[in-house]
Amino acid sequence: MLSWDDFDDKEKIKEPVLAEKNLAEKKRDQVLEPPEMGKASQEKSMLSDLDSLDLEAGRAELEGASARVDVSEKKMINSRADVNQLVPFKYDWAWQKYLDGSANHWMPQEINMTADVALWKNQNGLTEDERRIVMRNLGFFSTADSLVANNIVLSVYKHITNPECRQYLLRQALEEAIHTHAYQYVIESLGMDEGEIFNMYKEIPSVAKKAAWALPFTKSLADQSFQTGTEENDKILLRNLIAFYCVLEGIFFYCGFTQILSMGNRNKMTGTAEQFQYILRDESMHVNFGIDMINQIKLENPHLWDEEMQKEAQTMILQGTQLEIEYAEDTMPKGILGMNSEMMAEYLRFIANRRLTQIGLEEAFPNASNPFPWMSEIMDLRKEKNFFETRVIEYQTGGALNWD
Repeated sequence: MLSWDDFDDKEKIKEPVLAEKNLAEKKRDQVLEPPEMGKASQEKSMLSDLDSLDLEAGRAELEGASARVDVSEKKMINSRADVNQLVPFKYDWAWQKYLDGSANHWMPQEINMTADVALWKNQNGLTEDERRIVMRNLGFFSTADSLVANNIVLSVYKHITNPECRQYLLRQALEEAIHTHAYQYVIESLGMDEGEIFNMYKEIPSVAKKAAWALPFTKSLADQSFQTGTEENDKILLRNLIAFYCVLEGIFFYCGFTQILSMGNRNKMTGTAEQFQYILRDESMHVNFGIDMINQIKLENPHLWDEEMQKEAQTMILQGTQLEIEYAEDTMPKGILGMNSEMMAEYLRFIANRRLTQIGLEEAFPNASNPFPWMSEIMDLRKEKNFFETRVIEYQTGGALNWD
């Protein structure tokens, strides 16, 4: 084995070793500490990079950027007007709904749940039928509002080409998130099994059927390659809007809301009922906005609303009504809270008639009536007081809403 002493001239060995070491250190310093560039040189380099950008291509992507937007150019779908320019408004109703929704802002944790927790933990506080209603509805709604929010964000928003409608869609997406938060807050407050409740949409048939019915209407629009502009694709978008606004939010929500609000009428689960009342107020506006949007698309694109499309829309609403009647039968196998499944079926037929006529179709159940007129009063709630000035006191009292 060679040793250092075997070499006669140690300096000859050191020189190339040191030279290699110095070269490595020099390269390292060049990487870590590049030579400073003067300010003028830096600016010149940045300007050179700017010159290399294809600004014309970027400018071309701003639709309508070559001229100011004329209100007549704005359309609900397939508009060539600049979607980034909010004004001038074409649909004042959309902007007003955005303002109204913003004025109604609320948060779930501001509602007092103390009385509900005590009642839920009391073994004799609620009957088994009443507990089933609370759990089934939390199971459905905790997922349903997420389905609606995902549909808005992933499917609908990018195909609606009117900026004031987009503004409301953003507000609606926020409200759907608040609603999902509200259901989670109730579930957590009551100490429920979160895994059981949040998986009901997969495990309970009457809940799963409703979720399964809605999902396919999102699938096509969520495809990255999907674009409106053809009659076929424009009809797909219209079907989606009818499915979510007229059926999912316009029918599927009504049995559960009626049940929970009826409990509040009887001074039971008042905190949960208050949550549902504020959610129902939001949802009523969602439905009205969606129907206005559907009718505006029909008005601007009458060729889409042909006989075939009208039959499809009617079938969708009738299918939704039947699924909600089955849900009522599952959650109310016998009379409870001053109602039963037969009364709920009548109410749902009444609601179905309303959805059909709102989009220009004939009633399917001419003699249907509303057995729960108090629901209309709740949906039409208009606070005389300033919501932001009064809500803290109201929430803290737990049962402050008047259920008479």
